Amino acid sequence: MKKAILFPGQGSQSVGMGRDFYDAIPECKALFEKANEVLGYDIAAICFDGPEEELKKSHNTQPAIFTVSAAAFAAMQLKKPMNFDYAAGHSLGEWGALYAAGVISFENTLRVLKARGEFIQAACVANPGAMLAVINLDRAVLENIAAEAGVTLANINSPDQIVLSGTAEGIAKAEVLCKAAGAKRALPLPVAGAFHSPLMAPAAEKMAAFLADIPLAAPKIPVLSNVTGRPHDGVGVLRANMVAQITGSVRWVESMQWLAAQGVTEAVECGPGKVLAGLMKRIDKTVSVSNIGAISDLEA
Repeated sequence: MKKAILFPGQGSQSVGMGRDFYDAIPECKALFEKANEVLGYDIAAICFDGPEEELKKSHNTQPAIFTVSAAAFAAMQLKKPMNFDYAAGHSLGEWGALYAAGVISFENTLRVLKARGEFIQAACVANPGAMLAVINLDRAVLENIAAEAGVTLANINSPDQIVLSGTAEGIAKAEVLCKAAGAKRALPLPVAGAFHSPLMAPAAEKMAAFLADIPLAAPKIPVLSNVTGRPHDGVGVLRANMVAQITGSVRWVESMQWLAAQGVTEAVECGPGKVLAGLMKRIDKTVSVSNIGAISDLEA
């Protein structure tokens, strides 16, 4: 029986997240205080008290979700220690997986995610775009629609949920085409721009330069790449993959199917929300996912 640790991405945040870890466990409180110090502002207050609009800004969301995920991971290893065979994370969550696997320090992960959020926000302003969640439409059909509309498949979240990303005009055209093709739903997402698309190329270029000075170690357990759906093959490839991830598709379905094929039957979603547990139910029901997002989850 093999186990995987999973880390959520943007969209899992909520005001109040992480407060119980901070209040109950000194080691978790220390992580939030270290995060405040590294970032140069009170990320703990934004996690605990918001406001929501401030928490939703990418340069805050990304380090906030990571800090809460790291606190949840620390709490779990203190209270209910577990060994894992694999790690994975959705988009920014892949950085949480790399941290848990010993690839990068807590402090440097925060620095990377603060920069990543700022680079992505700047790219959103320079290259405005949009995203569209499509429910119950075959991937092959969606690929044809994406090509016709000039957009890309950004997040392949589950067999029945794929997110498209591109210019506002392209996404508007794709929405019409998806509905005409019989999609159950085609919903424009309330996001700042076209994440995981070529419109994020300026952010990827800046991230490549930024990561060049960040020390990375070989992972202690295999960490799956969003870009390939397979474990990173060496630190050099890992570094390149984490740049490519900004413009590339999140191949979550392939990642989770690969884990199941390796014999993974249990996974723990470590951080706010239960998005990844919900996706797994639609990808492979043989893998059970529990959540560590609050102290009560550890007690349960």
